[in-house]
Amino acid sequence: MSSTTNNRRSFLKFAAAGITSAAIAKPAWAANEEVRVAILGAGWRGGQLADAFSKARGCRLVAFADPDQTLSKEMAAKYSATAHFDLRKVLDDPNIDAVVIATCNHWHCLATIWALQAGKDVYVEKPLSHTQWEGRQVVNAAAKSDRIVQIGTQQRSDPMQAEVKRFLHEEQALGKIQYVQANRLGPRESVGKRTSPLEIPSTIDYDLWVGPAADQPIYRDKLHYDWHWDFNTGSGEMGNWGVHILDDVRNVAYQDKVTTPSRIVAAGGRVAWNDAADSPNVHFALFETDSFPTLIALSNLPSGPGQKGGWKVRAGKPIDGPGSGYMIVCEGGYYLGQRQQGRAVDLAGKTIREFKGGNIVPLHVQNFIDAVQSRDAGSLHAPVEMGHHSTGWCNLANIGFRAGAAYDREQISAASALAAWPLLIDEMERQLAPFDVSPSQLVSSPVLSHDAKTEQFVGEHAALGNSFLRRTYRSKYTVPPT
Repeated sequence: MSSTTNNRRSFLKFAAAGITSAAIAKPAWAANEEVRVAILGAGWRGGQLADAFSKARGCRLVAFADPDQTLSKEMAAKYSATAHFDLRKVLDDPNIDAVVIATCNHWHCLATIWALQAGKDVYVEKPLSHTQWEGRQVVNAAAKSDRIVQIGTQQRSDPMQAEVKRFLHEEQALGKIQYVQANRLGPRESVGKRTSPLEIPSTIDYDLWVGPAADQPIYRDKLHYDWHWDFNTGSGEMGNWGVHILDDVRNVAYQDKVTTPSRIVAAGGRVAWNDAADSPNVHFALFETDSFPTLIALSNLPSGPGQKGGWKVRAGKPIDGPGSGYMIVCEGGYYLGQRQQGRAVDLAGKTIREFKGGNIVPLHVQNFIDAVQSRDAGSLHAPVEMGHHSTGWCNLANIGFRAGAAYDREQISAASALAAWPLLIDEMERQLAPFDVSPSQLVSSPVLSHDAKTEQFVGEHAALGNSFLRRTYRSKYTVPPT
């Protein structure tokens, strides 16, 4: 890069966070100038994103950071980049233009805010936030920073989605939408349950790994990846895969006209495994909006003990919905949406049109790099506030589970007049039987009313719901109000 580019930022010390803060003047990108990118988080997802960014036009990978020094060094060596274990070293480097945040979920918001304060553009993995409050702080920080911030819901870059929306909303080929059924029915395995805390290798800076989360002993078998199923660091399956599916629903069915639901009721449990995780492996919820409702069913259990297939949720329809995807139920038929493919069927289940998607990860990464070079945030396919709203559906569903008490089938069934809702409850309960699990082992929430404008729960049970909207941070790693 030219010396002009190297001098385009003036750095000041940001004492409270212990990192540098940058002037936020827009850089003047030359036509042939590469965006120098660092990846924060060198685990499984970090490796996937490294591959995509290394192949993107106008991009050069220059650094990796991960509290696990082994992972950071291995990834950096693969791409002839610099290895760090502390992400603040990356943020302090004026020779890095943008960062890709592929850390554990609990780090996403703080890392993004720190990066924005350091003058970096940001590609941050989903889910955006661990709580709605901290997600809002990221949206505010991005608005003040004049930086480019893309969320890693890569299906937003699939050209197929625009075609599907024309089919459903402009052509109205299936008639009026009645409701949406979303599913993530993918088997997983237990994370185990130790009798003594997991010993952390000396090559990992554990204080930095814990970061904004609570410093708690870990009783599962593995540190990496299985943090997803611990609410201290992850968001369960709802925030892991549910966010992709619900983001599709917001985009394709609601056309982004609905930010977050107005009412929610949820139920679920972590059953059959007796392991050290606390997020549900069976989770179902009803989201009410001012237009039409959405139901979601998640299960990490197979069809039966020792089986390989996942659960099925038909709920009175003539066909099964996708195991990982959603069904838009219309007056004249159904649209079955999945990643990179979809099909429309009539009321008898006969396919009337098919849709084929593109290579979404390279497309999404390139969209970010192009926006960084053009400085046109409006060209982003998944801007930060869009990611905040889609993540919100998952955060609210998780609050429904975490606020749950003794399972009350009658109460949750009565939450909606939609006939499909009690049918879905029936199917979720029925599929517990092969595991000798009774529905009484689940928990269910009261009906929670949510104000999308204030991002607060209101009415009866508001105090219960609002108690989960913001977490307590460790002093060195506090997400600042913005």
